[in-house]
Amino acid sequence: MTESATAHQLKDACEQLLSDAQNPDDVTVRRITELARTNVGAVNYHFGSLERLILSVGERVYLRLNAERLTLLAQAVARNQPQPADAASLIAALVGPSIRWSLDPKSSYRVLKHMTTIAQASHHPEIFNPIVEDVEHHRTFIPHFRLVAPWLSDVDVGFRISCILGVRSQIIRSRHRTEMLTSNAIDLGNPQVVLEQVVAATAPMFTVPPQPYPNGVSIPSRH
Repeated sequence: MTESATAHQLKDACEQLLSDAQNPDDVTVRRITELARTNVGAVNYHFGSLERLILSVGERVYLRLNAERLTLLAQAVARNQPQPADAASLIAALVGPSIRWSLDPKSSYRVLKHMTTIAQASHHPEIFNPIVEDVEHHRTFIPHFRLVAPWLSDVDVGFRISCILGVRSQIIRSRHRTEMLTSNAIDLGNPQVVLEQVVAATAPMFTVPPQPYPNGVSIPSRH
């Protein structure tokens, strides 16, 4: 079904306001419709509620971010053929877009950042699950990481992907803490520098096979 011009304008206005807002509560129906140059009833007519409009915008932004991830993944795979893509390229494809978006004031990354807050405050948080809890695009990376590290199972790789995402989130959301821990020696405002540091810290999870513990006991890998 083709989206109407008014619905498209409402989504554009909502995305712009969410991208600029420090607090998602500042994004109201009146502000959206004023920016979209339409009436307040248009939100309910086209989307059913403000929450549904915000969800639609979040899904649109999320699709753009994931499309960039998957494009970088495809490029990494093609670049290394017939060999598997290397771990560094896979990690860069996985977290590079979100790192770059988070440091670009012109991006819509804040829309995604607001989604968790909005979902937690919602009377119907389940409608935001497709964004807040989605992992399917992350699963796409599992077989590629397994080619790099065949000693790991899907479960092992999935755990490591979660670790990488955690590192990324820590850097993005707790920048001041990272600055203190690194004595301000790393330019955390430079996305390429941040990405290089994340890759350096996490790539060994896929390039160095598990080593025995000093007492001779190693954690068994699940296959």
